[in-house]
Amino acid sequence: MQVGFVGLGAVGAKLAGTLARNGVDLTVFDLDPARIDLLVSQGAKAGTSPAQIMRDCEVVITSLPSPAASQAVLDQLLPEIGPGKIWLEMSTTDPEAIKVQAKAVQDRGGRAADTPVSGGCHRAATGNISIFAGCDRATFETVLPLLTYMGRRVLHTGEVGSASVLKVMTNYLATIHLASLCEAMTTMAAHGIDLGITYEAIKASSGTSFVHETESQLILSGNRDVDFTLDLVLKDIGLFQSLADAKDVPLELSPLLIQIVKDGQARYGDRAQSDRLIERLEEATGLSITAPGFPTELIDDEPEERGAEIRRAVSP
Repeated sequence: MQVGFVGLGAVGAKLAGTLARNGVDLTVFDLDPARIDLLVSQGAKAGTSPAQIMRDCEVVITSLPSPAASQAVLDQLLPEIGPGKIWLEMSTTDPEAIKVQAKAVQDRGGRAADTPVSGGCHRAATGNISIFAGCDRATFETVLPLLTYMGRRVLHTGEVGSASVLKVMTNYLATIHLASLCEAMTTMAAHGIDLGITYEAIKASSGTSFVHETESQLILSGNRDVDFTLDLVLKDIGLFQSLADAKDVPLELSPLLIQIVKDGQARYGDRAQSDRLIERLEEATGLSITAPGFPTELIDDEPEERGAEIRRAVSP
């Protein structure tokens, strides 16, 4: 199977690298030639455009920073789509937009799926990230072998759009966890509690989370580079708020979280790392939320192995 990959950013390059490392016949494209060169050095072939990649490949994967970028690339892919072609959208995107985009692919005889990832860039690098897949079952089974190279845990979520709804929800929760951890650790520091002990107490308790066991370490080390920027955070939590607004769900935490992230952007810049939200509280209190012995880079220590589908009975 010939596979194309368009979008070699923080996550896309790692996902594409996993495919290349596992011997997949891969052609890649990005607006930045240096990113293409990096993947070529890992065994991929250089593409010349999204259209050329779709013309020459059976499956084309996109991983892009925004719904607008996704649409711009899809506009180039569509003329080359027909029977036998599959588009996998791995970006975190607008759940309603992906439904319209998938229909455009299907109207040309192709197949489409939204397949966003969750679990952090460090797990994308090792093929241990989780993947949600929204599509019909036949399409899912066709692309599952590719997905299990890139992800350890693959969940078929239902029809197109369902995966993006779930992904937006998980990113909202991750941001809530990050904001609450910033408040918790700062409050502990204000009471003179050792922050290394604070980290272990949270990790060993009902208060722990994936975000704590990863991002808290980067906060405490002082590095604060999780490879995910505030503009992307704001996009994701804004999409979640839109989901709630569409169904008149009266959220209370979400609007406040959006304000917190916007304030972080105003202070540190749109492209500042999301973990820098802790600095809002450091500035307000004069405290340093750091501790010795924490890593400056997240490394996935789970051995890489081929992934598998997560099977869960659908609720009646």
